[in-house]
Amino acid sequence: MSAEQVSSLCEQLVKAVTVIMDPASTQRYRLEALKFCEEFKEKCPICVPCGLKLAEKTQTAIVRHFGLQILEHVVKYRWNNMPRLEKVYLKNNVMGLISSGTQSILEEESHIKDVLSRIVVEMIKREWPQHWPDMLKELDTLSKQGETQTELVMFILLRLAEDVVTFQTLPTQRRRDIQQTLTQNMEKIFSFLLTTLQQNVNKYRRMKTDLAQQPKAQANCRVGIAALNTLAGYIDWVALSHITADNCKLLEMLCLLLNEPELQIGAAECLLIAVSRKGKLEDRKPLMVLFGDVAMHYILSAAQTADGEGLVEKHYVFLKRLCQVLCALGSQLCALLGSDSEVETPANFGKYLDSFLAFTTHPSQFLRSSTQITWGALFRHEVLSRDPLLLAMIPKYLRASMTNLVKVGFPSKTDSPSCEYSRFDFDSDEDFNAFFNSFRAQQGEVMRMACRLDSRTGFQMAGEWLKYQLTAPVDTGPMNSKTGEGLCSIFSPSFVQWDAMTFFSESVISQMFRTLDKDEIPVNDGIDLLQLVLNFETKDPLILSCVLTNVSALFPFVTYRPEYLPQVLSKLFASVTFEVVEESKFVVSVQAPRTRAVKNVRRHACSSIIKMCRDYPQLVLPNFEMLYNHVKQLLSNELLLTQMEKCALMEALVLISNQFKDYERQKAFLEELMAPVAGLWLSAEMQRVLSDPEAFISFVGADNKIADPIMEDPSGLNRSRISFCVYTILGVVKRARWPAAMEEAKAGGFLVGYLPSGSPIYRNPCTEQVLKLFDNLLALIRTHNNLYMPEMVAKLGETFAKALDMLEVEKNAILGLPQPLLELYDSPVYKTVLERMQGFFCTLYDNCFHILGNAGPSMQQDFYTVEGLASQLISSAFINLNNIPDYRLRPMLRVFVKPMVLSCPPEYYETLVCPMLGPLFTYLHMRLSQKWEVINQRSILCEDDAADDNPESQEMLEEQLVRLLTREVMDLITVCCVAKRGAEHNSSVAVDGDDDEAMATDVTPPASAELTELGKCLMKQEDVCTALMITAYASLSWKDTLSCQRTTTQLCWPLLKQVLPGNLLPDAVSWFFTSVLKGLQIHGQHDGCMAALVHLAFQIYEALRPRYAELKVVMEQIPDIQRDSLEQFDSKLLNPTLQKVADKRRKDHFKRLITGCIGKPLGEQFRKEVHIRNLPSLFKKVKPSLETDVLETNEDGEDLTVLFEP
Repeated sequence: MSAEQVSSLCEQLVKAVTVIMDPASTQRYRLEALKFCEEFKEKCPICVPCGLKLAEKTQTAIVRHFGLQILEHVVKYRWNNMPRLEKVYLKNNVMGLISSGTQSILEEESHIKDVLSRIVVEMIKREWPQHWPDMLKELDTLSKQGETQTELVMFILLRLAEDVVTFQTLPTQRRRDIQQTLTQNMEKIFSFLLTTLQQNVNKYRRMKTDLAQQPKAQANCRVGIAALNTLAGYIDWVALSHITADNCKLLEMLCLLLNEPELQIGAAECLLIAVSRKGKLEDRKPLMVLFGDVAMHYILSAAQTADGEGLVEKHYVFLKRLCQVLCALGSQLCALLGSDSEVETPANFGKYLDSFLAFTTHPSQFLRSSTQITWGALFRHEVLSRDPLLLAMIPKYLRASMTNLVKVGFPSKTDSPSCEYSRFDFDSDEDFNAFFNSFRAQQGEVMRMACRLDSRTGFQMAGEWLKYQLTAPVDTGPMNSKTGEGLCSIFSPSFVQWDAMTFFSESVISQMFRTLDKDEIPVNDGIDLLQLVLNFETKDPLILSCVLTNVSALFPFVTYRPEYLPQVLSKLFASVTFEVVEESKFVVSVQAPRTRAVKNVRRHACSSIIKMCRDYPQLVLPNFEMLYNHVKQLLSNELLLTQMEKCALMEALVLISNQFKDYERQKAFLEELMAPVAGLWLSAEMQRVLSDPEAFISFVGADNKIADPIMEDPSGLNRSRISFCVYTILGVVKRARWPAAMEEAKAGGFLVGYLPSGSPIYRNPCTEQVLKLFDNLLALIRTHNNLYMPEMVAKLGETFAKALDMLEVEKNAILGLPQPLLELYDSPVYKTVLERMQGFFCTLYDNCFHILGNAGPSMQQDFYTVEGLASQLISSAFINLNNIPDYRLRPMLRVFVKPMVLSCPPEYYETLVCPMLGPLFTYLHMRLSQKWEVINQRSILCEDDAADDNPESQEMLEEQLVRLLTREVMDLITVCCVAKRGAEHNSSVAVDGDDDEAMATDVTPPASAELTELGKCLMKQEDVCTALMITAYASLSWKDTLSCQRTTTQLCWPLLKQVLPGNLLPDAVSWFFTSVLKGLQIHGQHDGCMAALVHLAFQIYEALRPRYAELKVVMEQIPDIQRDSLEQFDSKLLNPTLQKVADKRRKDHFKRLITGCIGKPLGEQFRKEVHIRNLPSLFKKVKPSLETDVLETNEDGEDLTVLFEP
């Protein structure tokens, strides 16, 4: 084609590119220009001459970049169809561009260098080594021309390693060819990289001080940086021998460069990658050279220099890298020492520890946290943990932790040197807060490990710090708390110190009791500290909360001196009724809500009492009367405690009563304890209120219009009475138990007989009391469910129209929105009567179901044999489910249905569980299908941008709730039918697990995925069986990846296997198989899901294809399926006489067949495919010995057409 045509086309292209890049262009004009350029790249036969013309040095950078993009496009998409001569022409011209077609190294734009190196790499990927054996020689020749070319060669080598080894973006055979050839030439490549680095660094050092030579020095520096970046791309995967060759020359050079400001970050990166290498211990031994005098000297002096120059981002990034290098060195040492590799503790180990400690005491919180894992590894190590140098480090480490536990360094503040660093590392205070909390937990772990080696030092330090805090004056800092004048907020200097000290003493003391023998415990010191804490008085709720934690931490000392127990109890009881405002008479205190800090102290005191009674019941038993009288006194004033606090104290009493080990005595006590509740709960008025929704709404005050929604709450007392009853029933059901030892249970009158299997049957002393109240509880649940009926919602008063809605806190938790920091402690707990009402309904609903969930494990056969229990539950808990929102249905399934089913003995499956679960599962499937249909419709509609009065945040919330409900339902079905019971299930991932939680790619279902007895029982009933199967398989195409993966791996196959022996309808079989393929279409883009679904589809096809030809019909509908390949697969499957191919190969074949229906990520759906052809096999059957150069062995030219002559 003539030169004029090329010129005129290029002019048009230049105009088009100018329009595209001009910010002033109109959108229409820009789109037309874009379309013209894209069509040119796709269709024009003269792309190569045009691209080369546009890439000339005389053009502007934007036009040159576009010209080079055209050439890249040609290589990627047209290479396979180009004539040989055109390929040679293009390759020679591209090499010419590198040689003389770019500006000098300091002037050329980085995006031009980048695209030029990409073109060369794309050609290498298609032709090297078979058709272009001299590629490396050519690059070597180019690099001799000067810095500009050398830098481009570095870019090419780095890009090649990334594409072939790191990202593996080419077909397997080509990848293997190139990687093997790279490996064989690695010695040359490495010495080339090292020589380039050394020569350029030497020149740079010589010339950098001479002003006249400045540009030349800069050019050498650029090449040095490029060489380091390229090395970083290779050090990760080449044989370790290259890194440690020549007495670790590379490592030595890298250490030297740590003190060269322009090159130090690149050098540190390379060093980090080298030191982090895994592999055979023997090969890693030479890395210990970094503990030598020279290396240590360079590393430490570089750290000191970088730190001495104040906070400059570049230096700070370098410090982080150096810190990582020291951490990785520590890990290597731990791996090598004590293994059989004859490595000894390095002479410089002490120096290493000192420098490591310097990072742990650096002002940057991020650097401090980076060192923790390595400290932990050192303290745990079998050899090093006995090393006197490390043992001498423990007090210093603990001293550093005392500073590091103090929560300072918020990026928005200036009250600590850490703040400045935090502004580099964290976007917001919330961000920092989340980081600090996990950092602190990590420190706790490491401190406990240190104290395992030296408990006394830790305890001594904790004691000193505690004594200091008890005598230090309170400093509230500039911000006053909303709780009251002169009190701490969570940012006050005094509180952050108290908080850190408390965490320290708790970690250290708990570890001491685990480590030391009984007679080694410093009891006198501990009791002295406890007395100081008990005598300390404060009116500050935040500090008091810390004091209570210290009481709990020191409490184990009381087991040695029980006479101190009454003092501890008095301290805790005084805190249960803690108020900031002394004068507040009780009537007012109901109105004026307490702040979170005050509420926390009271709750803290209650839980400390419960914990003490749970963990040390024998110790508390002798003081039972004193405890009981305390509680009676507090309960006598109805307004003194909240319902939750009253219930907590009653729970503590119940826990101690379990120690009576006498059925009659405990039963009498529980009867006395619950008498006030029974009186209230069974009264005629309460019975009327609990069984009639309208009366209930009126009784709790939800039908009123309230003039002053903050102060006025006339029905508060009625609500609290209902709450009190429900809390108490729950507390008793949860805590009352028979003795664990069978002999004691028998002696105390708890044993009533034995099951046929020989296991004992016990009775719970609370059964009689609780069952007396059971009817009204079911009535309340029925009433509560009926409140959601539209006619009842209409009866709510104006103030309370949203009383049944979710609390804001719950919404934020579901949407993953962080809580603002300060509000957590300072705001009053409920701001308005509406929020109090919402809280009441929410807690009441949850607690009622908690009672039902705990009733089975607690009362066992006495509960399961309640007359007509199934129908009673169906007519209360499962009534009006259609109107009950997702956020109420979730807790019902989790806290009631799941525990009840799991604890139910098999003899009640037929009478209780099946009649309940059958209709429930059928209903849940219908409900979820409808919900997902709405969501799918919505995503189709949203493309038309339908204006809706449903705001986006509300839609997101609804969608997330449907997701969480789906997980809850699938989890319930799995637990009932498949999962092993007990331990495994309690540890299963929280159902609200994060969406991004790492998808397991392990897909073979657990070997034990057999159906449980209950599963078999449910599957016997046709309607239940249908509901379970349809829910499990339909859920595979609902848009929740987590649920899909769990269901695929745990549930689908065991359910189907159960019905295989029966006669399945062909339509049903097709539907199951199609559902799995649909799941692949939607979730195929996620590796974990894809692998699990392919495995399931394969299992179904293999098991059912011989009986159902319909499955082949489904397969034939898969887009782009290869019919002959399917026939081949089928014939092997259907011919039992043929020898079976290995499972993996059959599965791979099957996966290739169904590729057409595996969904791709959005980013790949419209991507143009790149096809790289395989070249003639590089290696003959006999592998050439490693020394011979593969290029020479294959250069006979007969079977390898040498395409690229130099």
